[in-house]
Amino acid sequence: MPQFSTEITNHWRATFSSGTVVQGESGFTVALTSALDDDSEAMMMKTADRKVMAAVSPALADKLAVSGRPDLCEPVFLHMLQEMGITLHDADYIFYLAEAEKAALLREQPASWVRLLTTEDSAAFAEFQSSASEEDLDAAYVELDHWLVFGAFEGDRLVCAASMYPWREESRIADMGILTLATHRGKGHARSVVRAISRHALGQGFEPQYRCQLDNAASTALAKAAGLTLFGEWQPVSPASDG
Repeated sequence: MPQFSTEITNHWRATFSSGTVVQGESGFTVALTSALDDDSEAMMMKTADRKVMAAVSPALADKLAVSGRPDLCEPVFLHMLQEMGITLHDADYIFYLAEAEKAALLREQPASWVRLLTTEDSAAFAEFQSSASEEDLDAAYVELDHWLVFGAFEGDRLVCAASMYPWREESRIADMGILTLATHRGKGHARSVVRAISRHALGQGFEPQYRCQLDNAASTALAKAAGLTLFGEWQPVSPASDG
């Protein structure tokens, strides 16, 4: 598996390898960890090397009694959650920059048509948003008031934008969204913007994080084209859960 930074590995280790770790069948593990709480009481991760891990909050662990299940495995665990009225969200791919790719990115000269956006770009950003569909805006979640925003221009027109914000409190991981106007796709703008915003985030001491749903082939292809490496498939608790 490619080497990722200690910030990334420690972040996920704190969730899936801290507290009491119960070993199940076929390498499946469940961590009973205080890193989760009542608002985020269960999640799963399938790493790129196909290791499957789950984590539950102490309160949920008591209800599930996972330590007493000799048949513990992924399907059994999911069934246990279902019986408690808990479902997991559809999985997201999670991508990061591997250490070797970060070194290459930091040496790279940014594209001349890509730059940092500020409040002085409010008019251009408003026009950009008005030219995008509501579906694309909701899916991308790119906002000018986020912690970090970059955009690509054709002339004076903003045609692609990405924004980042710290993903978790006290975390140095920054989650990103990216959107290219439908009429300007296929020109490499998104790749250039993802690399530019990622380079800037690294310079600020943050690890870029790119997420997309498993069935979003275009977004998956963009992540790979931008030099990001698949870390795993992540499933948090669905907001629809009633447990």
